[in-house]
Amino acid sequence: MKAYRFPDCDTPILVGRKVAVLGGGNVAMDSARTALRLGAGESWIVYRRSKVELPARHEEVENAEEEGVKFAFLTYPLRIIYDDNYWVTGMECIRCELGAPDASGRRRPVPIKGSEYIMNVDTVVVAIGQGPNPLVPRTTKGLECNKRGNIVADLDTGVTSKAGVYAGGDIVTGAATVILAMGAGRAAAKSIHEYLTAK
Repeated sequence: MKAYRFPDCDTPILVGRKVAVLGGGNVAMDSARTALRLGAGESWIVYRRSKVELPARHEEVENAEEEGVKFAFLTYPLRIIYDDNYWVTGMECIRCELGAPDASGRRRPVPIKGSEYIMNVDTVVVAIGQGPNPLVPRTTKGLECNKRGNIVADLDTGVTSKAGVYAGGDIVTGAATVILAMGAGRAAAKSIHEYLTAK
């Protein structure tokens, strides 16, 4: 396992030799590619459905393949195995097949009985799903949120229901791109400046 430490980097990073990334979205692709760039010997995407159902953008998948990321499709992680010092030593998985569509319209993965196996990995990155952290809305009185827990804000200004509080990016729109989040941050910064200088 390779370690990056101060002064080479501000945040210590341990890079495993064999990395498993759980998930099939854009964040999972980024994580798997980054692991290789940091020096991992192998980087795997572990996804419970097939390649056809991957939620990541097509370009992201292509780029991951080009960089050497490996894919374990129709594979469901059951448990992470670790030693007495809590270092990952492997991951138990079970193979799946696609069944009937679920509520999202995608075919549901169904575990194949008796197909359990141990994947030889020393690092596991969980990149499954994205949702708003409930802490901010729960602890900020007067901040309006929608039924999904996203902050309600004007998309052009970042203005929320609470005076002096601005929001943008995924916490407002749900999972989207970094470019959209950067644009929202820029718009909110302009609004904050106007708010502060108007006093």
